[in-house]
Amino acid sequence: MAARKRAANRYYSGPPSDHFDGTLFFNPDGRPPGRFADLLKWQLSRERSKWPTADPSPFPPARPVERIDGSALRLTMVGHSSLLVQTAGLNILTDPVWSRRVSPLSFAGPKRVNPPGIAFSHLPPIDLVLVSHNHYDHLDLATLKRLKTKHDPLLLTPLGNDTIVGAAVPGMRLSAHDWGDRVDIGDGVAVHVEPVHHWSARGTRDRRMALWAGFVVETPDAKIYFAGDTGFHGGINYRLMAQKHGGFRLAILPIGAYEPRWFMAPHHQDPEEAVQGMLLCNAAYAAGCHWGTFRLTNEPIEEPPRKLGEALDAAGLPRQRFRALRPGEVWDVPEVERGGT
Repeated sequence: MAARKRAANRYYSGPPSDHFDGTLFFNPDGRPPGRFADLLKWQLSRERSKWPTADPSPFPPARPVERIDGSALRLTMVGHSSLLVQTAGLNILTDPVWSRRVSPLSFAGPKRVNPPGIAFSHLPPIDLVLVSHNHYDHLDLATLKRLKTKHDPLLLTPLGNDTIVGAAVPGMRLSAHDWGDRVDIGDGVAVHVEPVHHWSARGTRDRRMALWAGFVVETPDAKIYFAGDTGFHGGINYRLMAQKHGGFRLAILPIGAYEPRWFMAPHHQDPEEAVQGMLLCNAAYAAGCHWGTFRLTNEPIEEPPRKLGEALDAAGLPRQRFRALRPGEVWDVPEVERGGT
């Protein structure tokens, strides 16, 4: 019997590749997202740890300077996977989310337990936005509308996500790219779009219709790796990053939303895997994100930084090399010798 024809891709059309079959994107030699039955099994389990309704950060909301020039590199945590990166005179936001919930519904779904580490009105001029994929905790259309109105930044994103943003935020400057693409920003700065092991969906009928990716920001003085959201995948993509880019001054890596492992392991790495990833991609320093703001999975709110510290100790690494950042926390990332980046 002939296979049932799949629905056409509503976000992207293009030739097949080693990660696109002509209709859907996939992880080469990887695993697809779990089946609905597995999702239901997880959701009906009683293993989820209770989170507080409010978990204020120990850091006050930051008030960033307008620009950081030259080789200095300053990182400010907003929350979850939203960070402000300031270097080489550029202000870059990763996966910006200022909304109270990460959900298609305004009245239900994961809700913030701490406010953004930078008030939206205190953002410096934003030049560039990196959106790694279309899950609601990474692609927040309400925030992108606000950024368009106030800052008019350039948004870089993997293939297909430009269709989603363009329909909701008319006039936003969009640049959509495949894995392996290089985008020249100017003044010696470029952004590389790189593979990660994940998936995409905004609903139940658009799974894997838009691509997911990480980014490497290359400046005259350093390389910064933002992995977006990813499973460890045997370290394949981390090794690829070291081979292609040599190493990084800073890697921004997810450390949360990893339990239960039987369901989450393919697409969400845990803190121990994040430490392995830092070493495999040859990063001098790393910042942990994707934890402590939205309750998405089963682990307790404070478990990711605790397990990160334990993994660093077990690897014989100083804890200051890989910091689990909290909203409002500001980190001036040390410079490293040229041979280390």
